[in-house]
Amino acid sequence: METINFPWLSAIIFLPLVASLAIPLLPDKEGKTVRWYGLGVAIADLALMTYTFWQSYDLQRTGYQLAESYSWIPQLGMNWSVAVDGLSMPLILLTGLINTLAIFAAWNVKNKPRLFYALMLVMYSAQIGVFVAQDLLMFFLMWEIELVPVYLLISIWGGPKRRYAATKFILYTAAASIFILVSGFAMAFYGDTLTFDMASLGMKEYPKALELLAYAGFFVAFGVKLPVFPLHTWLPDAHGEASAPGSMILAGVLLKMGGYALIRFNMEMLPNAHVYFAPVLAILGVVNIIYGACCAFAQTNLKRRLAYSSIAHMGFVLVGIASYTEIGMSGVLLQMVSHGLIAAALFFLSGVTYERTHTLMMDKMGGVAKVMPKTFGLFTAGAMASLALPGMSGFVGELMVFLGISTSDVYSSSFKIVIVMLSAVGVILTPIYLLSMLREIFYGKQSEELKLDNFVPDVKPRELFITGCLLVPIIGIGLYPKLITQMYDAKTVEVATYARQFLPVVAEQQPSSIYAQVFSAPTLADYEVPNLMEVTD
Repeated sequence: METINFPWLSAIIFLPLVASLAIPLLPDKEGKTVRWYGLGVAIADLALMTYTFWQSYDLQRTGYQLAESYSWIPQLGMNWSVAVDGLSMPLILLTGLINTLAIFAAWNVKNKPRLFYALMLVMYSAQIGVFVAQDLLMFFLMWEIELVPVYLLISIWGGPKRRYAATKFILYTAAASIFILVSGFAMAFYGDTLTFDMASLGMKEYPKALELLAYAGFFVAFGVKLPVFPLHTWLPDAHGEASAPGSMILAGVLLKMGGYALIRFNMEMLPNAHVYFAPVLAILGVVNIIYGACCAFAQTNLKRRLAYSSIAHMGFVLVGIASYTEIGMSGVLLQMVSHGLIAAALFFLSGVTYERTHTLMMDKMGGVAKVMPKTFGLFTAGAMASLALPGMSGFVGELMVFLGISTSDVYSSSFKIVIVMLSAVGVILTPIYLLSMLREIFYGKQSEELKLDNFVPDVKPRELFITGCLLVPIIGIGLYPKLITQMYDAKTVEVATYARQFLPVVAEQQPSSIYAQVFSAPTLADYEVPNLMEVTD
């Protein structure tokens, strides 16, 4: 891990955090100054990370870059250790963009504006800290700090059932965080040396039982955040009650933290256990895809429908992680970035629609396109991206995941056919519930329950700018995926190649998973399955 002189990553983390501490000192009663201040800080941090990666990050290298390490709390063995690689760099840029646009989207917040923007900036810092942390305790600290602002943003600025949704969110995520500590401590205390350095933890050789239990613990913790069925039930409630800026960050960044951690911890640090859990991830991914799509049909609340759509799209992340292929892993990262942009756009536009109609119930809308034609056009573009229309980023990400799992030699043909066909069912269901959503909101006769003023203003320039900042990269990535894939190509090759080294060996054949035996072997006795802990490079 190469170190550098100037602490760029620390500056990117601390800029929003330190700036949030000055908000109480701003001479501002109506919130006008503080919103410009918050937006300025967010833009400055986004510019700083863009400059840093443009000048100092080498796309052709596979290892960690811009690394910093300082002794922080030596009594606990805790270090301030940060670095970035191809896995974290695109997600950091996504975090910067989504948070900046979410702060700009919160322009009309009048209730406790100082507290609101301070919480947004603190959350901004913690999210970046999660993606760059290389010390287990530091990772856990950033993971926990991020929970508090989200809880407060939902409970104070949310809808009628905001306290219930916020309490459910904090209970689920805080309880899941315990599994990070348990699994992490088990790995840290095992062996002759106590360490919380994530690279050192990944180099230890653990007993098979310990590795499997640690993997299961991490999977529960990160599965709640992703979210994975049946740990998902907090998400529709949180989205249904959160304000539009809160939903933008929930869908655009927070869910990606779960996918990132699954790759960083479960796949990279516990590759032996991943052999056994990978087929489970593929199966749960299919469950997410179909279950999320089916539940979306049943929702009459606009934001709850979009929330279940997010659950379905995150299923592709699980399938890609299970593929053991370079193109599958590339599809995972592209799907996370793509969904972050698309979901943020759709949730922002749902907030725009709510401000005009004062309802999120789709059965109480109808004919809104007549008075909001620009909103209708933008909403349609976002929905087309979400249903994976060719030419948009959603299509490329899902296609790469399909290619990854279907070309994998880790599973039997029967297993791959079942996974691909069931995933395709979800792809077919997605346009049905999204197009029906557009029909209910924008087409047909105007609902009698919808009390619109004589003049309903369409999207304002600020709202058009925010949506454009999300739709432009969605279309750009869809037309030229290399815009994003070049950031992590070297890393995905490294991850897939490294993980495959730990697959069991099938006698006189290519590496194959033990689960391939279940689906294709006449008898298990035909195969030689060595002790996973004895597999070497």
